[in-house]
Amino acid sequence: MPESLNADQWEDAVARLREQKDRYFADDPHSPMPPDQQGEGFPGLSYFPYDPAYRVVIAHDEAVEHAEITVETTADGQQAYRRAGRFTLALPPGEVSLSTFAPLDDADRLWMPFRDATSGETTYGAGRYLDLRPDEHQLADGSWIVDLNLAYNPTCAYNPAYECPLVPTENWLDVPIEAGEQTYHSE
Repeated sequence: MPESLNADQWEDAVARLREQKDRYFADDPHSPMPPDQQGEGFPGLSYFPYDPAYRVVIAHDEAVEHAEITVETTADGQQAYRRAGRFTLALPPGEVSLSTFAPLDDADRLWMPFRDATSGETTYGAGRYLDLRPDEHQLADGSWIVDLNLAYNPTCAYNPAYECPLVPTENWLDVPIEAGEQTYHSE
């Protein structure tokens, strides 16, 4: 989303993205939803109400050990990433620090997975993800727009046929992040 959007426009853009995702999940042949849950009977996804307090413009701290890490997956597999940096965010539940990772085959994206105190309660138990792309989330001054209202469930939350990387323990939070996508309920 363009950096020129004001807070209200940003919130409207997030609402449009959520609507587009619902249409994709309900109607697209590439949807991760099992076919019996698509179509007119698809109830839509659940989200926390948009909260601007979960949208932070911040520098990406790259003074970390850029080690390659191996992440376990939901299908007993493994995926490799490189630690890219860290964001320390002032959020409603307090300050949190989350590592970012770069897939070894895609340097133009930061992956920021996390588990929090809502995981397994109101959100997917294995955690949620946030993808940050320089062309969408990085500003001209080098800072980043980190909006946890865009946090989403991995595809395996909807269909066990998908293999998803698990959240590294360094991104397990003790506080609730009441922003983004909630647990999917088919009824």
